[in-house]
Amino acid sequence: MTVRTAVRNPLVAGMLGVALGAAPLAALYTVSAAPTTAHAQGSPPPAAVTSAQPRGGVAVLLPDFTTLVKKYGPAVVNIRVIEKAPEEGDNNPFGPNSPFAPFFRGLPFQGPQQQQPIRGEGSGFIIQSDGLILTNAHVVEGATRVTVQLNDRREFSAKVIGADKVSDVAVIKIAANNLPTVNLGNSNSLQVGQWVLAIGAPFGFENSATSGIVSAKGRTLPDSGYVPFIQTDVPINPGNSGGPLFNMQGQVIGVNSQIYSRTGGYMGVSFSIPIDVAMQVAHQLMTTGHVERGKLGVVIQNVDQGLADSFGLPEPEGALVSSVEQDGPAAKAGVQPGDVILDLNGEPVQTSTQLPVRIASLMPGTSVRLTVWRDHAKHDYTVKLASMGNETVASAQNPHRQGGSLGLAVRPLSQEEQQETHTHGGLLVEGVTGPSEDAGIQAGDVVLAANGQRVSSAEQLRAAVEKSRGHVALLIQRGNTRIFVPVQAR
Repeated sequence: MTVRTAVRNPLVAGMLGVALGAAPLAALYTVSAAPTTAHAQGSPPPAAVTSAQPRGGVAVLLPDFTTLVKKYGPAVVNIRVIEKAPEEGDNNPFGPNSPFAPFFRGLPFQGPQQQQPIRGEGSGFIIQSDGLILTNAHVVEGATRVTVQLNDRREFSAKVIGADKVSDVAVIKIAANNLPTVNLGNSNSLQVGQWVLAIGAPFGFENSATSGIVSAKGRTLPDSGYVPFIQTDVPINPGNSGGPLFNMQGQVIGVNSQIYSRTGGYMGVSFSIPIDVAMQVAHQLMTTGHVERGKLGVVIQNVDQGLADSFGLPEPEGALVSSVEQDGPAAKAGVQPGDVILDLNGEPVQTSTQLPVRIASLMPGTSVRLTVWRDHAKHDYTVKLASMGNETVASAQNPHRQGGSLGLAVRPLSQEEQQETHTHGGLLVEGVTGPSEDAGIQAGDVVLAANGQRVSSAEQLRAAVEKSRGHVALLIQRGNTRIFVPVQAR
């Protein structure tokens, strides 16, 4: 069983920008698994509420899920997969999916010469009585054989209709009819604090039920920026991946997908794909075999108080555009680096993480209306979305900021350096102290702009600092990545 992690790095390169902060203490794991390792892969009946009376205490109301489990448990399936054997040269004594595997790649290992196939397990649920099943993409990824076991112990070979790694949603099909199905709900109506139930096959124990409450909605996770995850404290373990998350009315409102953990096992934080998002993807997979998403063509970051002060925003909200794709949809509409996107189609953009999710849910060719903040005023732009393909819709970064003079020693870039960095103008940072060092700026960075104004000399930078009254948003280029960093001069 493979441990899948999304490790955050203090410096994220490329189109994702630079994150000038500390790495988290926990890692993100998917929750489908093989038995030998730790891979985290009508009118419905309401759940009853029972009263538990502890001795000498006060009665506590607890939900009773027995009716729900009896009615919809038979529509939850156990999925077993077999993947091809690992490539020669990737052998190691701990197995190909061990956390130690990278240390053995390319090294000879004196062991059995016969390559053993990789086996894994996950969960799924029947959405159509003719054998159509929804699960996670990572459950069936790379599988050469997929077997579905029903609640009545019958087994069927399954065909993968389509899988979308971006959303982690897959649709598979078995040759069967008159099967029990789940009742699909609306994840938008879900409220934080509501009771929810998961049914799946943790560690291969099929049709295991666990419960908890909704902890949060709209969570954005590393490498999963286009899914507004539902966070719960429902115990989810290896093998639960792809199983349904029910509300108290017996409606599926999520697909269990990932956990956040320091150990690879459940530690109280689980994430599910909203059923509305999953079914939107599933419909495209069933009709076209692939998923299309809109692309805005910008790289964005969150707006903290320092950036809000620098740009004159009343509140720290919106998505700050740190770079614009050349000849992309946003660039053609007139959007510029330094703009803060406050509104999309009449709905506020509170944080930068909301924008990629909403753009990705729209089809290429759709025209959207953006309200942006520029030069202390609001401006409206109409953007015709392109197709994301395998590219980034809009990447969210959140630079780390710990807290006159900026503490920068800079010089203009030479013509040769401008060609190498693909910039026009700009200042090379040769020394960093004080506020700029606290903000995470490093020697070798290139300062392109201050508060939206291009700079190509130390005098221009100094004038921008004086004009800003101490709150400066510097557009920094590091490698091929650009991001705004707020600095408070002193």
